[in-house]
Amino acid sequence: MSARPLNILLVGSGGREHALAWAIAKSPLCGRLFVAPGNPGTAQHGENRPDLTVSDHAAVVAFCRAEAIGLVVVGPEAPLVAGLVDDLAAAGILAFGPTRAAAQLEGSKGFTKELCAEHAIPTAAFARFTALEPALAYLRERGAPIVVKADGLAAGKGVTVAETLPEAEEAVRAILGGEAGGALVIEECLFGEEASFFALCDGTRAIPLGTAQDHKRVHDGDRGPNTGGMGAYAPASIVTPAIEQAVMERIIGPTLAGMAARGTPFSGILYAGLMLTDEGPKLIEYNTRFGDPEAQVLMPRLSGDLVPALLAAARGDLTGIVIGFEPGSAALTVVMAAAGYPGPVARGSEIRGIAAAETEGGAIVFHAGTRRDGDRLVADGGRVLAVTALGSSVGQARARAYAALARIDWPQGFCRSDIGGREVAREAAGAATGR
Repeated sequence: MSARPLNILLVGSGGREHALAWAIAKSPLCGRLFVAPGNPGTAQHGENRPDLTVSDHAAVVAFCRAEAIGLVVVGPEAPLVAGLVDDLAAAGILAFGPTRAAAQLEGSKGFTKELCAEHAIPTAAFARFTALEPALAYLRERGAPIVVKADGLAAGKGVTVAETLPEAEEAVRAILGGEAGGALVIEECLFGEEASFFALCDGTRAIPLGTAQDHKRVHDGDRGPNTGGMGAYAPASIVTPAIEQAVMERIIGPTLAGMAARGTPFSGILYAGLMLTDEGPKLIEYNTRFGDPEAQVLMPRLSGDLVPALLAAARGDLTGIVIGFEPGSAALTVVMAAAGYPGPVARGSEIRGIAAAETEGGAIVFHAGTRRDGDRLVADGGRVLAVTALGSSVGQARARAYAALARIDWPQGFCRSDIGGREVAREAAGAATGR
């Protein structure tokens, strides 16, 4: 691998991209870092390019040629599903992320469920529908609780875990009842504890890239509607070495083999949402990129350089790549969201105190939905900030994150107060029994 610095283009504008920019900019292999469109946080580590329209693939190719870009890192799912990596590859530009065909693992839940059925990958029993009446009939036959998922991209919010039949029917009608139609998957409701598992893939091989647990519901106690994620912590102790081995052998490995057999090998980040059931780990769904807010707890724990790993995966050869984390480290992030999220939110309220949260509180504040208005930093989205702290335990990281968050002055924002609570209770129980 060349030791010469590369100009890198990072695509995206959220908290995940700020975390990736934070990690990439540290690398000796990073020359100039561009972020398109970026946010005020990514501007601390590279040059934002809000003028570059990411959906215009020809414009992205032209920019890469003009700026001698040696690697493109695609953060969000939408450009992956739209085939940005394909168009960059056709232009001879190296890109980290799956092709359009491989990104179907996230872009179509039905595609993923059918792959699981083909390759005996453990997952929930399911049926796929594009017509309303057959879907409603299936619901009435199966009963509740049951899970209804929009087939396509939904920014982490297209899933309804219906406790009652009327709730399930409402979710089905919302997806299939419109004039334009749609597609959905109805799944058996799995029971257990959820965890996020990340693997770095080169088309044929995979390297585990850590675990995390996120908090999807908007309110404390896992109440309210699903969101893109209100906080996360890493590592997830519930994913034991034995479970990790089972996930690699029964879920990740067969997925890579199945995708390669189809002629659509998967390269990039494979993010498996898991349910840890009494029968072992089962796949809930795949994402084909770093999670958000999971990236905000994975990146700060890395002990080495991220860029060589991204380059190796993009080049299709992970030989010799080792992913390491700071020994004994844990990280926790708390998302601050604008009032009203995940519904409509007001934009433009001023945010103060981030410098104090970082310098006095010892946190890393990753920007998501923010923008500059002159000298003011203002909210410009639903999920606005991710306040991240490190510690020797999740409990210590949690205490530091909330202490830092208290230094942020933003009356129009809110957060959950119980991020990491279950893991902290596990740590306390382990300490009490001497484990």
